[in-house]
This record gives sequence, structure tokens and C-alpha cells, in this order.
Amino acid sequence: MASTSQPLRGKRACKKIFWAVFPHACFILSLVIYAFLGALMFSHIEGNRKVNLSEEYRKFLQSLWYISRNLSDNMTENEEIFKDKIHTLLNTAERDWFVNPKDIWTFFGSLFFCCTVFTTVGYGNTYPVTRTGKYLCMLYALFGIPLMFLVLTDMGDILATVLSKSYNEFKKLQSKILASKLCSGSTCNKGNELKSTAQSKVVINEPLTIMELLKSQAGIKRKRIKYRNAEIFEMLIARENEHTKPARNKSIERWSSCPELARGKTMCRVMENFDKIGKQLEKFDVPIVLMVLVIFVYISCAAAILPNWETRLDFQEAFYFCFITLTTIGFGDTQLEHPKFFLFFSLYIIIGMEIVFIAFKLGQDRLIGLYKKVISFCGEKKMPSKKVYPK
Repeated sequence: MASTSQPLRGKRACKKIFWAVFPHACFILSLVIYAFLGALMFSHIEGNRKVNLSEEYRKFLQSLWYISRNLSDNMTENEEIFKDKIHTLLNTAERDWFVNPKDIWTFFGSLFFCCTVFTTVGYGNTYPVTRTGKYLCMLYALFGIPLMFLVLTDMGDILATVLSKSYNEFKKLQSKILASKLCSGSTCNKGNELKSTAQSKVVINEPLTIMELLKSQAGIKRKRIKYRNAEIFEMLIARENEHTKPARNKSIERWSSCPELARGKTMCRVMENFDKIGKQLEKFDVPIVLMVLVIFVYISCAAAILPNWETRLDFQEAFYFCFITLTTIGFGDTQLEHPKFFLFFSLYIIIGMEIVFIAFKLGQDRLIGLYKKVISFCGEKKMPSKKVYPK
């Protein structure tokens, strides 16, 4: 029996783990599939578009030819004027005039664009040009952003649980170390001896009968008959309720004998996991300084790795780029040479955005508490003092 019960327990444990992880994996998998479908859609629409030479492009070429023809032989005299004219003219140019759409809207380029859309980063380096692409971008963001926020909330529960447990364990360890320093050996031994003697005196007795209970309670004998009868009646009711409590059902035998009930119980647990999304994040409470330190370390690790393939970025520029990305600001002033390598950091971006979101939530809670204190302080100052009238 023992040999057959162990594999069954192992299978049940594996099933529990699977159904516990299932909601989290479902959200992440949905986001990945949504990103891949968007990449296929935008690479087909924007990458296969025809480049039409507009009237602005012809004017740009004419102005460039006019500036170059009127350039005098003496370059030193008109160098500053030439630079200003060229700089002004290049500011009017559009990037699509000089780049093939297929080079921009590759599958990885479109995937990078989709990630910037539903994460609300929006660098602005890649954007749809066609009217169909713009409409589909709005529709894609309309469903992608809530899905991304759902993933962030779900990941936030996991991170909040991990950080809370780590912080609580650290506090327990710190209190134990302080207690061991303050407590001397002799006093601790005396305390342990007192605890052991107190524990040795504890005796577990069988439940008393009503008559034994009445004999042991001297206070009942001194009371009047009607109060004594009332207390006896209450004891009888309590004892009757104790005996009539329904016995606990053996769930293991019931679920093992009826697989349909086991499936129903499993589905109920899965539904409960979906309903609990965001609950741990609401209870999360750690010092804001600790979260700032976690963000600094987290961004520093990526800033140290990113310059390995982005050679134009040093540590400071990479740190700035990661901060702008994780806070979803996304100026677009820093362009990546290999955005498809950065896509492998997608999990890093999601977790980092969640850490920043948790830090913002903690800061928001602290600000609300500060506003409450300021308003209550101002209210106490403005309240008129009570006048004491003479009797």
C-alpha cells in the first residue's frame, strides 16, 4: 500500500503545482502570442507598402541641389551659412525617404514595435505610416495594454510575495541576532529552565462530566439556585453542541473514489487563483528606500550587460536608457543598433516595469499618508478653541 500511495501523492502534488502555475503561465503565454500575431500583421502591412515620392521629397532634393550649386569656391567665408542651411534643410527631411520599409519592418523589428506599443513605452523610432497601419495600431493597443497590465498585476503578486517574505525573514534574523547579543548566557538558561518546568506541569486531562465539573467549581455552590441552574443549562447546551459537531470528511478518500469531484475541486481552486490576482500587491508594505535600492541594482545589472552588443552605449547611457524604458517614458533619443537582441530582455522589461510599478505604488501610499497628516494638522490648527464659561 505504501508503494502505491507514494506515486499517487507525487501525481497529486504535481497536479497542484500545475494548476497553481497555470493562471500565471496563461497570462504570459497570451501576451507572447499577442505580440507574435501583431509582429506578423505589421510586418506584412507596413513592410510591403509602396514608397511614393511625394512633392515634399522633390522640394527637398531641389533645395539641396540649389544650396550645393550656390556654394562658392571659398569655403571658409560661407562655412557657417552653409552649415545652417544644411541643418535647417535636414530637419525637414523624413526618414522614410531614405530607408526601405522592408529593412525597418522585419519580423523582429515589428515585434520590437509591438512591445513598445502594449508596454506604453513608445520610443517613436518606428511608427506606422499607412492609414491601415495607424488604425490597426490603435486597435492593437486597445486590447494589448489591458493584457499587459493584467500580466503586470499578476507578476506583481509574485514579486510582492517574494519581497515581503524576504523582508520579513530578514527582520526575524535581525531580531534574533539582537536578542542573542542582549541576552546573556545565564539569564537565557534560567528562562529555558522555567519554560521547561512550566511545560512539564501541563497535563492533558479527559473531558469532565457535568457532576465533576460542578463539584470542582466552588463558585457555583455559593450562588443562588436560579443562577446556578442557568449556568448548568448553558454548560449542558455547550456540551451537547460539542458532541453534535459534524465529523470532518476525509477529503482524500472522497476525491480518490470520485474523480469527477476531484476535477470540480481543482477547477474551483483555479478560479480562486484568478480571483486572487492583485490581492497580494494591495497588502505589500516594505520601506520605500529598499525598493529604490532594488531598482538601482536591477537597472545597474542590465546597464552592465547592454553595452556588450550596443557598442555606442557606455554604462551611464545604458543606465539612462533602461530607466527611461522601465518607467515607460520612452523619449526615443537613444536608438538601438540591435533591437532584436534587446527582445531577449522582454522578461527583464516586464519584471523591471513591475518593480518600478510597485515602487510607484509605495510612493503613492506614502504621499497619501503625508497628505492626510498635513490636512489633519491644518484642521487641528484652524479649529476654534473651546471657551470655558464661568459658572
